[in-house]
Amino acid sequence: MQEKIVVFTDGGSRGNPGNAGAGVFVVNEAGQEVHRECKHLGLKTNNEAEYLALNLALKYLKKTLKKAIALVFKLDSKLVVEQMNKNWKIKESRLQSLAEENWQLLNSLPHSTCEIKHIPREENQMADMLANQAMDSIKA
Repeated sequence: MQEKIVVFTDGGSRGNPGNAGAGVFVVNEAGQEVHRECKHLGLKTNNEAEYLALNLALKYLKKTLKKAIALVFKLDSKLVVEQMNKNWKIKESRLQSLAEENWQLLNSLPHSTCEIKHIPREENQMADMLANQAMDSIKA
């Protein structure tokens, strides 16, 4: 059976742009936590924070993945999901360059399959909590 991990990411910004943070929560097939991470991003828009949260997850996977497995990314940002899946055009140059970097990282990972799915916010509570924790770490 193919091993699989599920990666939840969330980015947020208080103000747009404003104090931003990213959260990453990774679980294995059984739903057990594999990794959690939060990072303060400085002054960013909400969309930039969402892209940077995915970027944080991809960099973690690049460092740790040793063999091809099935990857499932779950984000509550419909914009990032649709743009990363190349269903929607990316009009902003800042987001275009973030998407390009994420595609490069994704293509460099050992994976058998990869899905980037949109989920409701309620299903992304751990990544959301981590993003908020990152924003709370710096009082703007």
